[in-house]
Amino acid sequence: MAVPTTASVCDTNRYRPPAVTGLADLLHRQTRDCPGARALVVTVAGNRVDLSYGTLAALADEMAVRLGAAGLGRGDAVGLVCANTAEFVVTLLGAARAGLVVAPVDPALSGPEMSARLDALGARAILAGPLATGAEPVARVDVAPSWTVRVDVSRAGTATVALETDGAGGGARGVRGVRDVRGAGDGPTGDDALVLFTSGTTDRAKMVPLTHANVAASVRGICATYELGPGDATVAVMPFFHGHGLFAALLASLASGGCVLLPERGRFSAHTFWDDVRAAGATWFTAVPTIHEILLDRSAAEYPGPEIAPLRFVRSCSAPLNAATQRALERTLGAPLLSAYGMTETTHQTTSEPLPERGPLKQGSVGRTTGVGLRVVDRNGRTCPVGTQGEVWVQGPTVTRGYLGDREETAESFTDGWFRTGDLGSLDEDGYLFLTGHIKNLINRGGEKISPEHVEDVLAGYPGVAEAAVFPIPDAHYGQRTGAVVVVREGEMLGSGQILQYCRDRLSATEVPDRLQIVGALPHTAKGGLDRRAVENLYARAK
Repeated sequence: MAVPTTASVCDTNRYRPPAVTGLADLLHRQTRDCPGARALVVTVAGNRVDLSYGTLAALADEMAVRLGAAGLGRGDAVGLVCANTAEFVVTLLGAARAGLVVAPVDPALSGPEMSARLDALGARAILAGPLATGAEPVARVDVAPSWTVRVDVSRAGTATVALETDGAGGGARGVRGVRDVRGAGDGPTGDDALVLFTSGTTDRAKMVPLTHANVAASVRGICATYELGPGDATVAVMPFFHGHGLFAALLASLASGGCVLLPERGRFSAHTFWDDVRAAGATWFTAVPTIHEILLDRSAAEYPGPEIAPLRFVRSCSAPLNAATQRALERTLGAPLLSAYGMTETTHQTTSEPLPERGPLKQGSVGRTTGVGLRVVDRNGRTCPVGTQGEVWVQGPTVTRGYLGDREETAESFTDGWFRTGDLGSLDEDGYLFLTGHIKNLINRGGEKISPEHVEDVLAGYPGVAEAAVFPIPDAHYGQRTGAVVVVREGEMLGSGQILQYCRDRLSATEVPDRLQIVGALPHTAKGGLDRRAVENLYARAK
């Protein structure tokens, strides 16, 4: 079943998504029509200060001038290493106005990891802003000059920007670019706005080029799905160096004329989150299931109530959200919790549950397409019937053209304009997508293919279980057996036997874990998803 590209776009007679063409003009309408409106909320000397759209645009323009004066030109690639601060936003928008290609990088990467990524990109400079409070210093990287970005904001909301190049002047010139070493087609082009790195938890990280047209299509789709406008505000929960935080929280909000509060420490803090929501007048927020679990666990003591923090909706993406958590959060917050599905290669969002007034919410679904075409296909590339599991393929204006410097992986993952996601799922008669796992995660137990995501969802449904991870255990007879580790909520007294019995009542005999262990915590990636490689390394051979 193929889903048309217009399947879930909101009624255009009622809502008009912003008419942006990329990063460079993201603020044009707001700067022209409402320059005094709030764009960002930042913290200065313990006080929250509003930055207007006019101020933000002026800072971005000044940054563009400084980057050009430092020797960077249109089409040059730069790395951006920074927490969720004003420096990140100003540098990103300023670089776009200068025609640069920006690659946001996780500041927590090791020196070899960061060097490898920026060297493969051919970065001509590394733009470094403040790190989150308590974060380790950025590892030393010698593949390109590192310049410091600083934005100083007064309590009155005025601001200045500085780019410290240590007197390098034209120091960016002469640094080898990716196009110089790989040949045409392997490096960024003049149409590219961003290069994002895949998470690299199941394979090595890949470089994903995203054009200004990709960015614009993604932003318009997100805004249309949730009908975001000037009256909306959010708190930046997810890091901006991943698509979830970058597109859904930051760029969609700014494009629609809304407001984004940047937490004081540059990253999410459960302790201050609800105070941030009140300060921003937030109408929505987006996060991974891990963070939703944390907020739910702390809600009895910290959630101020819907009359203090009236949310229009809450969004969940980047990992499966179990049904029990979704229902509990909706009861607690008094707002619908909408599951979405996306990936780096599709400029983040591909599907989402609609707002309640725009369509039904279906338990376990990640909703309908948001401006792209979607198919579920069998092993031979034939479209599967309704309700039949297959691989999810995506096509449309948000889909990247391929991977930089990796033609073999590009050929494997892209077929006739369709991106083969590697995710398994099925479509119902209304075009709602139900994900069941990932092909590379499947456990092969004597020929029986087991989806760890499905088993994890069942485990997480047991009362008192906060999180679960399922992984393959090497086995001489079956090839692989199924292992599981679970985290229980504070104060719960659970044993592995009773959890396994719960599984036996809800899973087939081959799906029930052969071994289950209760642990204190599970490893996660930088964007908050389960780190499957780390789980397997920790527990697959443990006795």
